[in-house]
Amino acid sequence: MANGEGGILVYIEVTEGRVNRASYEALRAGQLIGAETGQEVAAVLFGQGIEAAAAEIAARQLQTVHLVNDAALASYTADGMVRAFQQVIGQTKPALVLLSHTYEVRDFAPKLAASLGRVLTGDCIGYRVDGQDLVLTRQIFQGKMVADVVPTGEKPWFVSFQIGTFRGDECEAGTAAVALTSVTIDAGEIRQKPEQRFKEAKAAVDLTQAPLIVSVGRGIKEQKNIELVRKLSEALGAELSASRPICDNDWLPMDRQIGSSGQTVSPKLYLAVGISGAIQHLVGMKGARTIVAINRDKDAPIFEIADYGIVGDLFEIVPALTAEAEKNR
Repeated sequence: MANGEGGILVYIEVTEGRVNRASYEALRAGQLIGAETGQEVAAVLFGQGIEAAAAEIAARQLQTVHLVNDAALASYTADGMVRAFQQVIGQTKPALVLLSHTYEVRDFAPKLAASLGRVLTGDCIGYRVDGQDLVLTRQIFQGKMVADVVPTGEKPWFVSFQIGTFRGDECEAGTAAVALTSVTIDAGEIRQKPEQRFKEAKAAVDLTQAPLIVSVGRGIKEQKNIELVRKLSEALGAELSASRPICDNDWLPMDRQIGSSGQTVSPKLYLAVGISGAIQHLVGMKGARTIVAINRDKDAPIFEIADYGIVGDLFEIVPALTAEAEKNR
C-alpha cells in the first residue's frame, strides 16, 4: 500500500440528524491507518439538513469533510446511498473506504462494492500494516478463530470494522474543511420506498448506542430473578441486556441479546452479572471500555477480560450495588 496513494475516506452514518457513535470508531481507525501509511483522511456524510453533524465531525483531525446534502437522501434507502456514494468515490478517488459494521452499512455496502467491482472485507476486528500490505483481521467460526485477510485488486478497498474495535472517544481533535459535494440522483434510480426504521420489537433498543449496560446470564437461575438485575440497571441508568441462554428461554426479548448471534456493543461500562463468559458472548462485548464481572466461579472465563471482578453470590452483591446506586442518583 503505497504511502499517500488515494487517501482514506470514512463513512459517517447520520440518523435523524445525529452522528452514529460507531462512526467515531471508524474515524479513529482512519486516523490510525492514515498515520501509519502517510495517507490523508477525509470523511463523508449523506442526508439533508445535516450541517450540524458535518460541523461536529469537522472538529476532528482529518483533511476534509464532504457534505452531501440532497433531498433524495433525506430518508435512507440502499439505492440512494449507493448511487450517491458511487459519485463521491468517483470525485475523491480514495484508496480505502472505512465504515462501521452497523445495520445500515450491512444493507448497502455489499451492493456498493459489487457495483464498482471492488473488494469488501467486512466485520474486521483489527489491522496491521505489513510493508505494502494492509492486513485485516476477521473472526471466523463464531469467534472461535481469527483469520488475516489482505485485500487485493483495484482500489478503493472497502473495509468495515466491528463495533468496539476502536475507541471513538480517542479521536484526535482538529479543524477540517467542510466541502459541499454535489451528486445527481434521478427519482427513478430509487426503487425503494422509505418506511419507519426497523425495530425488532415495539420497545426494542439499539444497544450499540448505550453508554452503560448491565447484562444477565444463566447465574440468575430463574426468570423471576431478572427483576433483581433490572432494578440495578435502572438505578445506574443503564440498559438491560443478556447472554444467549436468557433470550433463548424467552426470559428477555431477543433484541436484548449480546454476542455473536446478537448485538455487538462497546459501552463505557459493561456489568456482567452471572455470565460465565463463553466465547460467543465475549465476541459481542469485549470492546467495552470498562468491564465489571460478578460470578461465584473464580475460574469463570469472564474474569480473563474483566477490568474488575467480584467473586461471590450475585443474590447478595446485586442488591447491595443497587442500594448504593440509588443513594447516588
